[in-house]
Amino acid sequence: MTANDGLTVAILGPGGIGGLLAALLSRSGHRVICLAGDETAKTLSAKGIHVRSGLFGDFTAPVEADTELREPVDACLIAVKATALEASLTRVPPAVLGDGLVVPFLNGVEHPELLRARYRPDRVAPATIRAESTRVAPGEIEHGTPFAEIDLTGDPVPDDRLAALAQVLDAAGPTTRVHADEAATLWSKMSLLAPFALLTTRYALPIGDVRTRHREELLALVDEATAVSAACGGPSDPARAIARYDAFPPTTKSSMQRDAEAGRPLELDAIGGALLRAADHQAVPVPVATRLVGELRAAGH
Repeated sequence: MTANDGLTVAILGPGGIGGLLAALLSRSGHRVICLAGDETAKTLSAKGIHVRSGLFGDFTAPVEADTELREPVDACLIAVKATALEASLTRVPPAVLGDGLVVPFLNGVEHPELLRARYRPDRVAPATIRAESTRVAPGEIEHGTPFAEIDLTGDPVPDDRLAALAQVLDAAGPTTRVHADEAATLWSKMSLLAPFALLTTRYALPIGDVRTRHREELLALVDEATAVSAACGGPSDPARAIARYDAFPPTTKSSMQRDAEAGRPLELDAIGGALLRAADHQAVPVPVATRLVGELRAAGH
């Protein structure tokens, strides 16, 4: 893979994030193959992906689509929900993928281990993205934030492979940076996401109400999450986390809260469960997180 050549990129899960990245990469001149169910694949093949974005404009980009990867690619971006990860990986046979990078854009911190057990460990390059992007229908993407920022990492992945992919992503639109420390990169997002997701979902309230009506609980949960992050090699700055929550527009909802409202499966285990398992492994007490995860599970989530 070289940043100057057109790449062939597979997108597993062309939803809000995957669909946005597929369209941007296609518009930038790369060959994109979306992997999805039969009906979605037919729609994307026929109509492409239409994006509405204040940042990137309104445009339609052509993509190829199939139900399974049938040829090697330079990279496979994985943008399914954590709840669908294992089942969806049947669409990407390891023998077909070959030397391609596996780039998961998933919430949580445990998925890299699962992917490295299935694919070449030195080709799994986890990424995090800061953007709110929603699939309103197959091939119809609404990107609502005035930013899209990607952090790309992967401790065993060759530096030149990471740098080349980062250059391609950055040129396509999202501001992309490579980070040397995988644990710090993943926990930087996890320690911010977990309190936001757990509290907005537990109380069915947007962040503006959570940070006022449940502020004491928010402060306590941020302290717990950042303590676990520090024990796992990530950042620990509770004041910075609170400042970021306070800067969110008051109507902001977490993706977990949106899933709960729509009756979809929640990424509770990938976020809350993973936080509790890491806390247990590191012997960090997390009473507030434990209670919230237990209440959400008791509610049938």
